[in-house]
Amino acid sequence: MDSPSNQRVCLEGPSKSAQQASVTWTGRFARETWRLTCARSPPRATSRLHQHVARYTAARAAAARVHKNPTSPAGAHDHHHHRSSDRPRPWTTTARRRCRRSSSTSSPPSPTGGHSAAAAAIPNPIARHPLYHPSPTFFISPTDVVLRDILFDASPASAAGERRRRHVAAYHRAGPRREVAFDSATVRAAIVTCGGLCPGTNTVVRELVVGLSELYGVRGGVFGVRNGYRGFYSEEAVPLDPAAVEHWHKSGGAALGTSRGGFDLARIVDAIERHGFNQVYAVGGDGTMRGAARIHGEVRRRGRLAVAVAGIPKTVDNDVGVIDRSFGFHTEVEAAQQAIAAGHVEAESAANGVGLVKLMGRSAGHIALHATLSSRDVDCCLIPEEDFYLRGAGGLFDFLYRRIKDNGHAVVVVAEGAGQRLIPRTAGDEAFLDVGAWLKAELRAWRSTPARYMIRAVPANAGDNLYCTLLAHAAIHGAMAGYTGFVSGTINGNYAYIPMDEVAEAKNPVDTKDHKWAWVRSITNQPDFIRAGPTS
Repeated sequence: MDSPSNQRVCLEGPSKSAQQASVTWTGRFARETWRLTCARSPPRATSRLHQHVARYTAARAAAARVHKNPTSPAGAHDHHHHRSSDRPRPWTTTARRRCRRSSSTSSPPSPTGGHSAAAAAIPNPIARHPLYHPSPTFFISPTDVVLRDILFDASPASAAGERRRRHVAAYHRAGPRREVAFDSATVRAAIVTCGGLCPGTNTVVRELVVGLSELYGVRGGVFGVRNGYRGFYSEEAVPLDPAAVEHWHKSGGAALGTSRGGFDLARIVDAIERHGFNQVYAVGGDGTMRGAARIHGEVRRRGRLAVAVAGIPKTVDNDVGVIDRSFGFHTEVEAAQQAIAAGHVEAESAANGVGLVKLMGRSAGHIALHATLSSRDVDCCLIPEEDFYLRGAGGLFDFLYRRIKDNGHAVVVVAEGAGQRLIPRTAGDEAFLDVGAWLKAELRAWRSTPARYMIRAVPANAGDNLYCTLLAHAAIHGAMAGYTGFVSGTINGNYAYIPMDEVAEAKNPVDTKDHKWAWVRSITNQPDFIRAGPTS
């Protein structure tokens, strides 16, 4: 982390692309998240932040002048450092993440890379689009930010509230900029989907293709990478256009194919360079985002590539941190309700019947929690965040016995990550085991023949389709503007550009001390198994 004394506005570059024969200058202040340290009241935050960003804007104007009369990279750095007296006081800024913002020129670099012929930033082609007629507020200002935390205890005696007033995390607001870094005629974009199936995956791919084509006029430059990261080096990329993806949003699954594993950093970046890709869009979960962050780092390390790497987080479990929610989650909750309803009917139809519904959620039980709250037909909800035990006073079977005695049936919802420590496994076996099959066998051995359901990949519902569209378009706007190493997502209802590695490492488990989990227990009347009985 940079200290306040090291904070500065400077230029990195030039960075050369062999395919596009372009020169990229990087403004290091174009950061996606800042931590502001202040000694004044919160109302002054906005003005001081804008002062600092205004200095960045002035530095970018100076960068344009450097393009016209470039000096050596070292000289460029020295020329644009902030003097300590130029920093806003008493506010200081410490950088937590860096986001690159680049401008490309059509002239080849000199052999030494020290000089280049320069061109002005490219006006956004959306401004000339006959169907848009952008209003003055259509384009996003570089000073617009989205705050991560908007709730705190404002009482003077609150230490937590004081810390939040003094440290504010913010992200660049997503959306179209007045100027872009890529000429639409030179864009070669690669789209890759990785990980498990998730409703809305095909919608995201479709909207990336349609958005690049219809918004920015990219023709013949969008490609799909088949079967995850390994497709970069093991298969030829598939050309995509709006006609090819027209109906993809109506189907579940992953039309491009998806897989886990196969990540070979050197071979992937070699393939990106060989194919001349200058934009990469990765759609996947936390592992995919970690891979994309490594691709971003390797592209920067090689220096000669000008590639924007953007991510769109995909996890049906809704376990990715920082963002409000991941796409497909609402669709899965809706489908889970249908599975619960079927399990309820099956349980009611049998004497002393137990309906067992296994739902997705390896590391977080959000689907099980929300489906239980929405259904109201559930007698017990088991999630990975809460341990339970089967036998003995106060155990799961004791609770189900009493519930069946009262109602004649019971419905159990279990997230697939629940109860992993209870499932017998061989020595050294750390594999993820099927809690549904194990619990079904245990229930059968106990007294019942349960009905088992598990929701599968389904097409996204209307709400998720719209959400996928907006996420894809936000990613396009960021990449076209020259941002890289970012994820597009919503924070407090606003679309933002978030550092890729921050999203990759953040988790979003169910908060069992939150009012939602308390409401689940009040609906099901299930006990607190850990406090009520044994732990094994």
